[in-house]
Amino acid sequence: MVDEASIVSLHAAPEGGVPKPAVRSLDVTVSGCIGDRQRDLKHHGGPSRAVCLWSLEVLQSLRIDGHPVKPGDVGENVLVRGLSFAELAVGDVLDLGAVRIRLTGPAPPCRTIQAAFTEGAFRSIDAKKHHEKTRWYAEVLAEGRMHPGDPVVLRKDGPIAGP
Repeated sequence: MVDEASIVSLHAAPEGGVPKPAVRSLDVTVSGCIGDRQRDLKHHGGPSRAVCLWSLEVLQSLRIDGHPVKPGDVGENVLVRGLSFAELAVGDVLDLGAVRIRLTGPAPPCRTIQAAFTEGAFRSIDAKKHHEKTRWYAEVLAEGRMHPGDPVVLRKDGPIAGP
């Protein structure tokens, strides 16, 4: 873990799908990320899956293992560094700059992200097999705008409502 966790990059796909292109800032509401569309609303999006969070360190370890994955490839909205994903759990609250979220569950991987993995091995980030590598869905507790470089603060026992 580095001294301070932070946002590395932000991603939104106005037409839906992956990869999600990088954006300079991301406005986040309880309904989701402005400018980001989900094509499959049964499995993605909505208030309990308003934000998708992932780890730069996990991405880098997958690249070392030979996977061609790049930021935005697995559908994450927020790529962070310096946060141990092995320690995250449902109910954890995080401040992402001005935005506060609560983790609602792992984001199950699907075939739409298989191009980011060698031999289509998208299950490399399946929480059932690799909890520490999964992406996380979150609900929004405090709306706002995020920017790359904003601090990320995990509040395991901290306040869960409002800033």
